[in-house]
Amino acid sequence: MPKAQETVLEIDLKSLEHNYQYLRSKVEPTVKMMAVVKAFAYGSDSVTIAAKLEKAGIDHFAVAYTKEGETLRAGGIEKPVLVLHPQPHNLTLLIDNCLTPSLYSKHILTEFIKTAEALKLKEYPVHININTGLNRLGFGLEEIDQVITLFKNTLAVRLVGIYSHLAASEDLAEKEFTQGQIETFKKASGKILKAFDHKIMRHLCNTSGILNYPEATFDMVRTGIGLYGYGNSAQEDKKLKPVGTLKTIISQIHNIKAEESVGYNRAFIAKRDTTTATLPIGHADGISRIYGKQKTAVLINDKEAPIIGNVCMDMIMVDVTGIECKEGDQVIIFGKERSAEKLANNAGTISYELITSISQRVKRLIID
Repeated sequence: MPKAQETVLEIDLKSLEHNYQYLRSKVEPTVKMMAVVKAFAYGSDSVTIAAKLEKAGIDHFAVAYTKEGETLRAGGIEKPVLVLHPQPHNLTLLIDNCLTPSLYSKHILTEFIKTAEALKLKEYPVHININTGLNRLGFGLEEIDQVITLFKNTLAVRLVGIYSHLAASEDLAEKEFTQGQIETFKKASGKILKAFDHKIMRHLCNTSGILNYPEATFDMVRTGIGLYGYGNSAQEDKKLKPVGTLKTIISQIHNIKAEESVGYNRAFIAKRDTTTATLPIGHADGISRIYGKQKTAVLINDKEAPIIGNVCMDMIMVDVTGIECKEGDQVIIFGKERSAEKLANNAGTISYELITSISQRVKRLIID
């Protein structure tokens, strides 16, 4: 890997392919796999990630919103793209880009049918979301009969997928709840399958579902965080490789005397003579204020340097007392050498939030 000369997010496509193949090995060959590439592919680069996965053999993609799917199509991605949370005002744009909507309520379902009929479409493919306990989006069990009727009364759309979201598949203490979700999904989807005579895919498992509930893989699985190198457990993290490595450099070194302060609001007061390094990365780049005040550390020449004081918009200051370093030296924020999961946990959050927060002003460097 090249040494950083500025703040940069390296995106290692070989690690991506490793993670994809590992997760693929956890399901039967007949089970399809959907890659979740929403939020700039979890803070990396959605088109680059999708293109690599398309070459590797991925079956489907998923994004949160229509504009994200439009970006994939503009980047040459051809595989089916499921839009998990389409909005009524974007339905024509969704259709123009040959994206597949997830329909999660009577309102969005009727709006989509109305749009498809107005455009004189025939059997446009859609998925529906069943609420099995996450209580975020999705049809309730009491609405299933009405959903079936709506589909049977139109030729403009065709139901090709049924899915739901597991709420706590990474937490084995919630196994009973998860198994209840699985049974609810079987009941709801089974009723729908009996109402139609064509093939309808079912998908329920996310990354942790793939790893912890192999009996619930159905026709397809969805994986997001696992593709990017995090398995929601220390054991699985060892088998995956972080795709993104966030690096920066030391801009300046200061010698701070005891009782002097560092940064805004004098949030750090030196208890002893201290050497600090200022780094060109801050909360505008995705390293928010929760990482300051010595709760977390960065890696400089293989040694941990705590982030001191308040994180600034464009800079952070770290304690490098006792660390041999100089201006221009490379700094690892997170990546293979230092897990984003560890950094996030120390600040009281999760790797998902950290990696998806990396600003688009941070340069992306593709490593393949």
